[in-house]
Amino acid sequence: MPTTKTSAKKKPQAPASPERRRELLGIAAEVFAAQGYNATTVRKIADEAGMLAGSLYYHFDSKESMLDEILSTFLDELWDGYDTVLAAGLGPRETIEALVTESFREIDRHRAAVAIYQKESRHLVDQERFHYLVDSQVRFEKAWLGTLERGVAAGVFRADLDLRLTYRFVRDTVWVAASWYRPGGQHSPEEIARQYLSMVLDGIAPRA
Repeated sequence: MPTTKTSAKKKPQAPASPERRRELLGIAAEVFAAQGYNATTVRKIADEAGMLAGSLYYHFDSKESMLDEILSTFLDELWDGYDTVLAAGLGPRETIEALVTESFREIDRHRAAVAIYQKESRHLVDQERFHYLVDSQVRFEKAWLGTLERGVAAGVFRADLDLRLTYRFVRDTVWVAASWYRPGGQHSPEEIARQYLSMVLDGIAPRA
């Protein structure tokens, strides 16, 4: 009677260490930011990480899971900083200054995630998994627009400005920095925020 071959049981893959997981997500974020989410394959991310595509599935069940973790981590950290600023009881100008500074710090920490958010959020919000992006956008507008309105009421900001247009200008000119900013460059995020605020709040023409 022929003997039955018994297959050896595969050892389960050990979960990635938190450091390795962050490294893989960082690589995935850079690829998503450079190539776009739809154009990026799991194989491409694995190639950049120096591993087989099948091995990447030991750590993440899909590229959607990777994108979800990249964006949610960025937004959780952003809102930790924003909520601290908003709870500090600062005046309107000081609140704007602190929000801008916190934003540039987040670009420094999560540049690729910010770039992905800028490019992809309009399409991702239609998916239930990414509905938290809509909630974040609503909170973001309320925080910034509310601070501008408070500043006009206090006489700190000009009353003749279209506040919604001003909000959009400030929002977009801050976050577009993710397209050119590189961590470890000549200027710290705090210095970039200071220069930006000087131009927005005081103008670029010499003072009399």
